[in-house]
Amino acid sequence: MRQLLALLMVAMLAISGRGAGQGGGNDSTSTEGPGIASLSYADMVRENTEFEISVMLDEGNNISKIEWITQVCINTGICWPPEKTELVDSGDGNTFTGSIVVDDYATYANWRFDLTRNDDSTETVPESGFGWKVWSDCWYDNETWGGPSTDCQGEEGRGGLLTGFAVPAAAAGLAMAALMARRD
Repeated sequence: MRQLLALLMVAMLAISGRGAGQGGGNDSTSTEGPGIASLSYADMVRENTEFEISVMLDEGNNISKIEWITQVCINTGICWPPEKTELVDSGDGNTFTGSIVVDDYATYANWRFDLTRNDDSTETVPESGFGWKVWSDCWYDNETWGGPSTDCQGEEGRGGLLTGFAVPAAAAGLAMAALMARRD
């Protein structure tokens, strides 16, 4: 019985690394309510280039600072830790801009905002997770290549059946199954 449970756990871990969503589809979150009138950014990220964003605020807003929390994920299935970039006020109090440099082998970049108001209160948009995702011009996701460029295709480290977290988790599951089998 233990062997069967261990094998089922290993199978579930192996499958979890696959099918984590549809590749290539950009996502965006509504900005209604927090004081953001509109966002301007490219519809695609490109590796080793700057990805710029411009945030236009509603007239009469009480936002004094915007932090742009970005995360870049690469074609091996790994996402780098989130990074904070303070957007720069253009001087009118209504337009904030900033940029990040996108890593090699980028699959996509996603982000959220931390808005600081004049009274020092903060609001995260969206409240949890990342609200925006923009895919690269050459990406690999769920065993599929995509994007208008083919420059990154076939490069080393492009991912595979088990990527990112699933590889060590599957290895741990296999080791646990082997240990359980030996105990019986």
